[in-house]
Amino acid sequence: MAAAGLSFDVVHIEKPDDVNVIVGQAHFIKTVEDLHEALVGVSPHLRFGIAFCEASGACLVRRSGNDDELVRVAVAGARAIGAGHSFVIMLREGYPVNVLNSVKAVPEVCGIFCATANPVDILLAATERGRGVIGVIDGVPPVGVETDADAADRHGLLRRIGYKL
Repeated sequence: MAAAGLSFDVVHIEKPDDVNVIVGQAHFIKTVEDLHEALVGVSPHLRFGIAFCEASGACLVRRSGNDDELVRVAVAGARAIGAGHSFVIMLREGYPVNVLNSVKAVPEVCGIFCATANPVDILLAATERGRGVIGVIDGVPPVGVETDADAADRHGLLRRIGYKL
C-alpha cells in the first residue's frame, strides 16, 4: 500500500556468513565514537566495523572499527539502507549477545532493529525527505515446533558454549 509521496523498499544486507550484524538507530554524530568505545570494552578479541548514516550537516556515512574488511561491509550496508541516523555494526569473533547491552547503553542509541547472524532484509519507507527503517526480516520462517529431543539439544548447546550453567 503506497500513499502519495510514500514508497517502500527492501534492502538485503550483504555480509560474510561468519559475521553477525546489528542494525539500529541513534541520533548524533558522536554515535560512531561511542559505539567504537563500547565494543572495544567488551573483548580484546572482538573484531568489528561500524557505519552510521549522518542525517544532517554533511550527511556522510561515518565509519569506525578495528577490522578494515568489517568496516567496508558495514559501510556498504549503511549505504544500502541510506536511512538517516541508522547504524550498522558487523561483528566477528564475538556475538550480539555479548555486546548488545553495551550497545544499548550508548546514550545516543534510540533502538535496535536486529542483532543476528542470519540473512537480513531491511524494510524501508521513503518520502520526499528521505528513508526510514520500518522493520526487518531476520532469517527464515519456522518449519515446525520443537520436540523434546530438540529442547534437550538446545539446553545442551547453551551449556557447552558457556551461556548457561
